[in-house]
Amino acid sequence: MTAPSGGLPILVWLTPALVALLLYGLGQGLVKQWIGEVSSGRYCLYYVLATSLVNFGFFLTRQHPPFWDPAGREFLAFGVLAYLFDGSAWILYFQSIALGPVAIVGTLSAAYPALTIIFARIFLGEHLTSSQSLGVTLVMAGALGLSYSPSATDGQITSRRWIPLSLLALLCWGTSNTIIKYSYTLPAASEANLAVCSSIGGALTLGVFGLLRGRAGAHSVRAWLHSIVPMGMMAGGSLGLIIAASHGPISIVAPLIGAYPVVTLIYARLVLRESISRRQYACIAGIVIGMLLCSM
Repeated sequence: MTAPSGGLPILVWLTPALVALLLYGLGQGLVKQWIGEVSSGRYCLYYVLATSLVNFGFFLTRQHPPFWDPAGREFLAFGVLAYLFDGSAWILYFQSIALGPVAIVGTLSAAYPALTIIFARIFLGEHLTSSQSLGVTLVMAGALGLSYSPSATDGQITSRRWIPLSLLALLCWGTSNTIIKYSYTLPAASEANLAVCSSIGGALTLGVFGLLRGRAGAHSVRAWLHSIVPMGMMAGGSLGLIIAASHGPISIVAPLIGAYPVVTLIYARLVLRESISRRQYACIAGIVIGMLLCSM
C-alpha cells in the first residue's frame, strides 16, 4: 500500500507502534500481578492521572499549533470524540468482564483491530498489499489465541448482559482508532494536541467512572504504586498509538499494538513463573512472523 505518511521511513511509525506494544504488554502484566490489591475503578482513576502526566508532558515539550486555534477546532472535536469512544470501551470492558465468561470477553476485546481494518478501508480508503494482509491476519489470529484462557468459573454466569456490553466495547475501540487516524487529515492536526484530547476524553469517561467506583477503600502508598506504575506504562502505550497513527496506516498500527498479549505472556512466564502451552508458543510465532510481514 502507499503509506499516508508521504514516503516517510517505515521506522517513523513502526518504532512508536512497537514501543506501545511493549508498554501495553508490561502494563497488563503488572495489572495481572497486582489485580488482587487494586480494584478496576481505582485503575481507571489512576489511569487518567497517569495519562495526564504523560500527555501534558509531551504537549509542553513539543512544538504544536495553539491548542485553541480556530483552524483546529474540527480536529480537536474529533480528537476528543475518539477518546470518548476509547474511554467508553474500557468501561464497557470492565463491566462485561465482571458479568461474563473471561475466556470469551477477553478474546472479543482482542478482536477490535478487525473492525479498525474494515472501518479504515471503508472510511479512510486504506488498502493493504497481499503480504501485509497476511501479516495482519497472523498477528490478529495470534493475539486472539493468546487472549483466550478457559476459566473454571465460566459456568457460573447467570446474566447475558455481558454480550451486548462486549460487542459495544469492540465497536467503540474500532471506532476510536478510525477516528484517531481520520483526525490527522484535518487542518491544524497535531500529535501534541491530540495527546491533550486523549486526557480530556479519558477524564470525561474513565475519570468519572473512577471517581464513582474507585474512591472507596484505603489509599496506601503500596496501592498507589501498584496502580500508577502499570497505568503509567499504559499511558505511554496510548501516546505511542497517537504518534504511530500520525504517520502509519491504522490498518497495520492497530493490529501490531493489539498484539501486546505476547509481551504480557512473556512477562508472566519470566516473572510470575506461569507455564506457556504449545498453543501459546504457536501464537507467539504467528505474531512474530506477522510483524515481519507487516513491516515489509
